[in-house]
Amino acid sequence: MIQLDHCALYVQDLEAVKDFFVRFFKAVPSFLYHNRKTNFKSYFLRFDGDASLEIMTRPELSDQTDNQMRTGYIHLAFSVGNRNEVDRITHLLEENGYDIVSGPRTTGDGYYESCIAGPEGNLIEITV
Repeated sequence: MIQLDHCALYVQDLEAVKDFFVRFFKAVPSFLYHNRKTNFKSYFLRFDGDASLEIMTRPELSDQTDNQMRTGYIHLAFSVGNRNEVDRITHLLEENGYDIVSGPRTTGDGYYESCIAGPEGNLIEITV
């Protein structure tokens, strides 16, 4: 069996990004890993099921351009169970100052979803 173990995301403000996923997506963080030699720091965030996200930082990071139409990873998607939860979480995020990129809406291929710009502009898709 081959199974995706985790995805990783470099961020500038490690604690703020951790707090975002804990608050809005019920992530359970690991202990803070800190390599004192390189000043690399990371958390593993565990979600319901087998999915996890590693968030990482180090001093020499530089920001990417703000272009969604590029190659590479574009968004993280979270299934929240039903349309009402998509709506509730989307509106909660909007009330807390996060920009709604699209939706909530039914896409052409039948998904009900929204997309928000989370901490540091990382795109988060919220779907049934």
